[in-house]
Amino acid sequence: MLALPSAVAELVAALNRLPGIGPRSAERLALHLVQAPPHAVQELAKALLAARERVFPCDTCGALAESQPCALCADPSRDSALLCVVERPVDILLVEKAGAYRGRFHVLGGRLSPIDGVGPEDLRIAELENRLAREPIREVILALPTDVEGDATSHYLGKRLGGTGPKITRLARGLPAGSALEYADELTLARALEDRHPLHQNP
Repeated sequence: MLALPSAVAELVAALNRLPGIGPRSAERLALHLVQAPPHAVQELAKALLAARERVFPCDTCGALAESQPCALCADPSRDSALLCVVERPVDILLVEKAGAYRGRFHVLGGRLSPIDGVGPEDLRIAELENRLAREPIREVILALPTDVEGDATSHYLGKRLGGTGPKITRLARGLPAGSALEYADELTLARALEDRHPLHQNP
């Protein structure tokens, strides 16, 4: 069996480390790239470097942005009394696409997972508490995955933030059990936002 040239094999390995790219997809992409016109590859490399250099987390909400604050935080038409807490920056795009929410956002940067060594101090919970102390937020909407870690994170936040004043709610269970926001269609996500319910904390 003919082995791939070492440079191609290294490219395959690098592409295979990207989320959602399996070995076969990585190999197809690598073979396509090494046979593409040089200018096309240069344009791709330039776009990758530019995106990495120009895009960074918003200091306020954690969304991906090219300026501080991001466009969502700087938009005066957003409802500053509503704050939707999501796991990742990409989740903001999914909620926005649903078109049922006009408040502000906060990215946690992950979810609690003791097995993986992720504790409260590894998430942007302190930043969330700081926002609750200084912003006129009346409701915090927890839009986290409905799997074990997501449920644990939601209950932890409900308990920790329960005495801070704002109402703590969670998306309705219209979302598929055990899934992330990215697997919900726009209508389902919109209804989950509209039918959100209070998160009951343990005394």
